[in-house]
Amino acid sequence: MTETAPAISQEHRFPCDQCGADLRFDPQAGQLVCDHCGNTAPITDQGPWHGGIRELDFERAIRDQLPAQEIEETRVTTCPNCAAQVEFTGATHATECPFCATPVVTDTGTHRHIKPRGVLPFALTEEAARKAMTDWLGRLWFAPNGLQQYARKGRRMDGIYVPYWTFDAQTRSRYRGERGTIYYETRHVTVNGKRQAQRVMKIRWAPASGRVQRFFDDVLVLASRSLPKRFTDALEPWDLAALEPYQPEYLAGFRAEGYTVDVEEGYGEARQIMHRVIERDVRFDIGGDRQRIHDIATDVSDVTFKHILLPVWLAAYKYRGRTYRFVVNGRTGRVQGERPWSAWKIAIAVVLGLIVAAGVGYVVALNQEGF
Repeated sequence: MTETAPAISQEHRFPCDQCGADLRFDPQAGQLVCDHCGNTAPITDQGPWHGGIRELDFERAIRDQLPAQEIEETRVTTCPNCAAQVEFTGATHATECPFCATPVVTDTGTHRHIKPRGVLPFALTEEAARKAMTDWLGRLWFAPNGLQQYARKGRRMDGIYVPYWTFDAQTRSRYRGERGTIYYETRHVTVNGKRQAQRVMKIRWAPASGRVQRFFDDVLVLASRSLPKRFTDALEPWDLAALEPYQPEYLAGFRAEGYTVDVEEGYGEARQIMHRVIERDVRFDIGGDRQRIHDIATDVSDVTFKHILLPVWLAAYKYRGRTYRFVVNGRTGRVQGERPWSAWKIAIAVVLGLIVAAGVGYVVALNQEGF
């Protein structure tokens, strides 16, 4: 980085002003609460971005020219199994990785990164998230009963703020292609010795070219590799309109994962998302009944981004030598996870299916003999 001052390593504590215990953010109350004495404290806006979340310039970021105040260092540990980078408080020295249940010992290393600009606070409590997860598991008939019971009675779920990038960009695209118009011709064919008329669909193609433009706002890209992308994608949609300017108070009592997908790599994925939307716009602009696209040339300008944190309740259980992970959207309660299978339940279902099939066959045979 070319900033003029070093990044500051920050570790935030929020002691209760009545008893000194640590306050935590309560999703139900929307404020800080003390579990020891019941004291509460509101979250007041103390940041310079009150009333909005300012975007950062992408070109300056990839040239390492962001101002020093946009960079920070946090103490993290890297899981040796899944490589997740999770922030820990100074009092924590050993724990399990919340992403894969691997025992880890924290080190004194720091993670230097672009500060979060926005945070979507938790709205679901751990109790509500656990109920959503166990209800989801309960609907999976082939899930092992032992895992279902373990999930209901197991250790607490972890509230994790997962890192994402959002990108804004203005795009202008030129395209070349063809517009297809469907028409029909009548053909006479011979079927079983008889001549019949058939309508045959044809497509008449004509050259097409033009321009489309679109402004992309908050293209969302996961900045983590700790969870399968199919899980996190399935947690969408996220109500990004409810993003709050980042304040560490929202993280009190929770943990935050450091990003492992840098902003440049994240932008590459965002461009793929943009291209799919632009391609759809081009097809609409070509019109007709069918479209062929030969070429799209897109100019992208005014690219900005921000680092945001989204709330996920996470459970990772080791059951009979295998890790099962379940994630719950901390706002909506939507659940995703590894689908567990019980071998004996599947065997019972197969046996029952064979019995039913044999019974049906026997009844059919009796009916046939009766005739």
